[in-house]
Amino acid sequence: MSSLVLAHTRYLVIEQIRVPIAILASAFFPAVSMVAFVVPFAGQDPVAATTATGSLMFFGAMSAALMGLSSAVAQDRDLPWNPYLRTLPAGPLPRFAGRILSTLVVMLLSVIPVLVVAALFTEATITPAGLLLGVSALVVGVVPFMLMGLCVGFLLASKAAMAVSQLLFFPMAILGGLLLPPQILPGFVQAVSPYVPTRGAAELIWWAITGAQPGVVPLVMLAVWTGAMVAAAAWAYRRDEGRRFT
Repeated sequence: MSSLVLAHTRYLVIEQIRVPIAILASAFFPAVSMVAFVVPFAGQDPVAATTATGSLMFFGAMSAALMGLSSAVAQDRDLPWNPYLRTLPAGPLPRFAGRILSTLVVMLLSVIPVLVVAALFTEATITPAGLLLGVSALVVGVVPFMLMGLCVGFLLASKAAMAVSQLLFFPMAILGGLLLPPQILPGFVQAVSPYVPTRGAAELIWWAITGAQPGVVPLVMLAVWTGAMVAAAAWAYRRDEGRRFT
């Protein structure tokens, strides 16, 4: 089974590298935001610069997870190769695992430009152990968005999946405090923010890289969203299976 997972992962990573627009799109906006907003306004404050770096790293990772995965899964469903794969006796696990692992690779590549800008042009500081912990927190935080991407991809056609994932992505990024510090958001946004998964993921990352104490409600809601997305993605897969193969 592990060899099948690795084979699918290798194939999907090569596919992404050959058409790298998704990687470039996920990396471009966060890196430009670092240069335009963080470097001139928070670049000389080590804590603020480090926090902003974590936020924009997660912004790029979330883009790869939600928009990239939903579009890729929806496009796969339009190809004749996908129904053939579903008839094979290996089951869905190798394809699912391969898709998730390849998305993680794209996600980690997308955060590199943000790290480079932070290292060269800001006073952001972190130890190697802190960076490893931060990347681990980023991977944990992005799980519900990968599951959300799977759900959208299994429910909708490719064009609709891209539009819906964008509609989900930007409001959650704003509500979660990824583009602006949560404390300067409007009051009604601050009231909603702890209940969206982006806030829990962001606070987990901020804790990992700066030691800031995370709130209980955002972390609980991150776990709740993750469980809900597991159920939603499984339901969407079974629904697609039933509609296409019965």
